[in-house]
Amino acid sequence: MSNLRFDDLRQHSDLLRSKSGEAIIVRFVEPRDADSIQNYFRGLSSNSRYNRFFGAMSQLSPALLERFIHVGEADQFSVVATMEVDGYETIVGEARYVYDFTTSSFEFGLSIDDRWQGHGIGQALMKNLECRAAAFGATKLFGDTLRSNAAMLGLAKKSGYVFGNSPGDWKLVRFAKQINLAPQDIPCASWKLAALSRNVSPAAIAG
Repeated sequence: MSNLRFDDLRQHSDLLRSKSGEAIIVRFVEPRDADSIQNYFRGLSSNSRYNRFFGAMSQLSPALLERFIHVGEADQFSVVATMEVDGYETIVGEARYVYDFTTSSFEFGLSIDDRWQGHGIGQALMKNLECRAAAFGATKLFGDTLRSNAAMLGLAKKSGYVFGNSPGDWKLVRFAKQINLAPQDIPCASWKLAALSRNVSPAAIAG
């Protein structure tokens, strides 16, 4: 199990920027987000939901929604990317990831609201996920996507991933990237959280 502490999730958020400089907050999902998460997925196009879950669905099942809103269970984590739209916090993207301590690998999947695709949010979120992976001590991060998902394949290629076959399913492509990051390379709240939990000196996590 992870030794990271999540007693105050809100302090472990990251500020990113879209292509046009708009603020994007990436934070852990909390139980209070259940309705917002469900509405987010309902608002995606049928094609975006199909690409995210590799099958047709109109909304999250109760069991899947429960897994989304409980951070850290079975070393699985969910984050949302939010922006202020018309004065309200609005979810514009999400990611879910799991760290495997036995292989030092970090698997993730993500989606971006159709209305906000093309604004650089996906690329910024993937970069943030690299930091989150490094915070666990991962040496590799990867994801699977449908061979027909041109948008995700293009995003992965732009972000420096290499492609291969996904074990056990010919319909999927695996994109993977080796990581070897220091805190100063991609600063993020998760890196500081990990450092603190491992009793690293304050100087090492400054930034």
